[in-house]
Amino acid sequence: RGTRSFGTYTRRPGVLTRVASLFARRGYNIYSLAVAPAEEEGMSRITVVVDVDSSPLEQIVKQLFKLIDVVKISELDPRRSVERERLLGTVRATADSRHQVVELCGIFEGKVLAVAPDAVTLSLEGHPDKLDDFEELLAGYGIVELQRTGRVALPKLDRSARLRAVNSPNMTPPTRKGQV
Repeated sequence: RGTRSFGTYTRRPGVLTRVASLFARRGYNIYSLAVAPAEEEGMSRITVVVDVDSSPLEQIVKQLFKLIDVVKISELDPRRSVERERLLGTVRATADSRHQVVELCGIFEGKVLAVAPDAVTLSLEGHPDKLDDFEELLAGYGIVELQRTGRVALPKLDRSARLRAVNSPNMTPPTRKGQV
């Protein structure tokens, strides 16, 4: 499917309603919408994943910039950004199948949050494709409830910035427990 992620930096909280309304009025299909306070006081970061098959990319960006409180918009190309999402799910797990569900969760580096006689609640964080694969495999056991947060994304650091960070004289190497 033709989706694109956008990082939108806004001046004040409460812009989420205006962004969602703008997309709804224009008939754009939103696949994911996440918002949180940004690193700068009084700013919010919104990550929007939209269906670009339903409307041209340029039109979406123009409409976002019409909102007065939008300071910056970045298209987050999947090849040049880091995307993450969280999944919480409760899956049927009888005494016979519980071990398999827990093992599957471990393979995907997830966490078991709660166990009941006939179900298990799991948590998994990662790239949306990883969560899609996990969800597909869980379906075979019977999904009781499932919630995904929606994508959050940031641009990847360029290679030179990554190397500068690693080679910085101010950067102290991590120590292991018990080491001084």
